[in-house]
Amino acid sequence: MSTTVHIIGVLMDLGQSRRGVDMGPSALRYAGLNDRLRRLGYLIEDHGNIETPVRDTLPPEGGLAFRPAVMQTCELIYQVGRAARAAGAIPIFIGGDHSIAIGTIGGVTHHQPAGILWIDAHGDFNTPHTSPSGNIHGMPLAALLGQGPTELVNVGRAGPLLTPAQVILIGIRDLDPEERILLKDSGIGIYTMHDIDKRGVAAVAEEALARLNGFSHLHISLDMDSLDPDEAPGVGAPVAGGLTYREAHLLMEIIAGSAQVGSLDVVEINPILDHRNRTALIATELVASLLGQTIL
Repeated sequence: MSTTVHIIGVLMDLGQSRRGVDMGPSALRYAGLNDRLRRLGYLIEDHGNIETPVRDTLPPEGGLAFRPAVMQTCELIYQVGRAARAAGAIPIFIGGDHSIAIGTIGGVTHHQPAGILWIDAHGDFNTPHTSPSGNIHGMPLAALLGQGPTELVNVGRAGPLLTPAQVILIGIRDLDPEERILLKDSGIGIYTMHDIDKRGVAAVAEEALARLNGFSHLHISLDMDSLDPDEAPGVGAPVAGGLTYREAHLLMEIIAGSAQVGSLDVVEINPILDHRNRTALIATELVASLLGQTIL
């Protein structure tokens, strides 16, 4: 019997100051995500887009003033993710900025804990007290571990939704000063680009999977700024020195080999900044590799 994949768009651009990531779901669909996965043998159910408040109707100062709207959207996402996992489907959340992960990861872990591979240039471990910008897309991982505004921490269910032992960060290379301190003290597994440069992406991936082998389900939270901007230019917060095209594919292929992938996010694609939808096309290829596409 074929596995069912639920495609869920989240037009969220409330977590950051730069506009455009709300068009990410359209870019991924236009890049052929559904057809690519269908050709791999999956049954595809596209559930459209989660209802998201329109940015121009919200307080003009943005940042933390968007907390109620982000919480409202993440509550809806949580319930959709919870239902997808309960139905035995693989939910793929296509964003949108990374603040959607508060809802996605909360929802897919409602019934059972999961191991989290957070692939990103940034730590996303700020709180309102440490963030230089106040942008919520820099806070979702902290919120999931119980740090930050109560309304974000308690999305879906009360209290921390993850423990540090559930989380591995890969590809990190840009942290705010106080965020760095929080991460060092967090107990989360962290592999920076220095680790990847020194040891190779295969060794890092295999070690990360070994650390999460106690979980029957892996959730992959893929921020496309984890790739180098020369590879994936259409992202809201590009940082030089990221994953190459082949490193990213190998990472996905090794994760796929674990046969544990049960849900994922693809976030931070900004078509306004892209070149001929290149970043969405690469993201589509990476998702296909993550869900079993191989060279032979």
